[in-house]
Amino acid sequence: MLEEGEVRARIEAVYRLESRRILATLIRLLGDFDLAEEALHQAFFVALERWQQDGIPANPRAWLVSTGRFKAIDGLRRRARFDASKGRLAQELETLQTPDCSDEDVEDDRLRLIFTCCHPALAADAQVPLTLREVCDLSTEEIARAFLVTPAAIAQRIVRAKTKIREARIPYQVPARSELPQRLESVLRVIYLVFNEGYSASAGSCLTRTELTDEAIRLGRLLMALLPDPEVMGLLALMLLQASRMAARTSKEGELVVLDEQDRTLWDKTLIEEGGALVQQALLSRRFGTYSLQAAIAAVQAEAASAQATDWEEIVGLYDVLMQLAPSAVIELNRAAAVARRDGPAAGLAGVETIFQRGELLDYHLAHSARAEFCRQLGRLEQAREAWQTALSLTRQDPERRFIERRLREL
Repeated sequence: MLEEGEVRARIEAVYRLESRRILATLIRLLGDFDLAEEALHQAFFVALERWQQDGIPANPRAWLVSTGRFKAIDGLRRRARFDASKGRLAQELETLQTPDCSDEDVEDDRLRLIFTCCHPALAADAQVPLTLREVCDLSTEEIARAFLVTPAAIAQRIVRAKTKIREARIPYQVPARSELPQRLESVLRVIYLVFNEGYSASAGSCLTRTELTDEAIRLGRLLMALLPDPEVMGLLALMLLQASRMAARTSKEGELVVLDEQDRTLWDKTLIEEGGALVQQALLSRRFGTYSLQAAIAAVQAEAASAQATDWEEIVGLYDVLMQLAPSAVIELNRAAAVARRDGPAAGLAGVETIFQRGELLDYHLAHSARAEFCRQLGRLEQAREAWQTALSLTRQDPERRFIERRLREL
């Protein structure tokens, strides 16, 4: 018999690595989000007792899927006393063949789940939150911070979306190739939001969450194999190029290291080469969009030997095209940062002030951080201090808070 602490630690590790895959497979098998989630938690609860007595199974994922499925069937049988339809459903589920838990089939389940969550029949403002919750296990609080709304509002959107899937019998499948293009935009947006939450966590003690960046890249590769569209290439390239800097973004102590101060020898050259090749392929198609342009900007930065050697003229030009294609305040802010590197901090500050004067990004801590840095470079220390204080009040991530506090002490 294994020690309880040893079993608990293994179960926690399996939950972190496998729970979303297991959930996706259970949704396929049971056909219901809520039933699958209940089965998932019951399976892990049973594992805590059984694994301690019987040992850890050779394939924990398959064991948990099978246990969750049987628990769901047992639960439906009990409810059949009050609802005959539950009994019929239990019989249908019991007659299904033993679930396939191979790596290939499980990855197919992940894609099926994403496309179900992003089905056009669902409200647009519910598709992304539902996917982040079900595919990536982000909490409603984390999703709410990403969308700048209340957790209650996010929870309501998710509940309504699940109800719509159940009542409209939205199929749990990857759409036919002819339907993929019209479904692609939502899926790409979701995958990139997952990556961003991993690349720079919205809150918490760590700057990054590698399980989310790895998951987003894996989903990007799966989508690329399914549909080698230029924008799929562009998104995958963008994620690879940004991920290439992960090891240099934090110090050994877990402190934030800004781009100019990063040790570029730590950048992953393999990811940079792969990302750069995908960028070229996407741009040569002449059917590229916003992800390909952002990837092109990341490629220029990744291929520079130093911050000083970066071709900021080219980056500003790419931002100009991006602003024409998909104007937004965040892109405008990033362009202002590039302009500051090309033309000096006064030009960058003017760009940030223009955004603030329109009443945009006033709750975005990175905008105030940019303003603070430009003011510091211009010697306007009191304005810099005020902007850093505002940024500090808006960030919920510990490494960013410590970085801003260091900047304040330096002033």
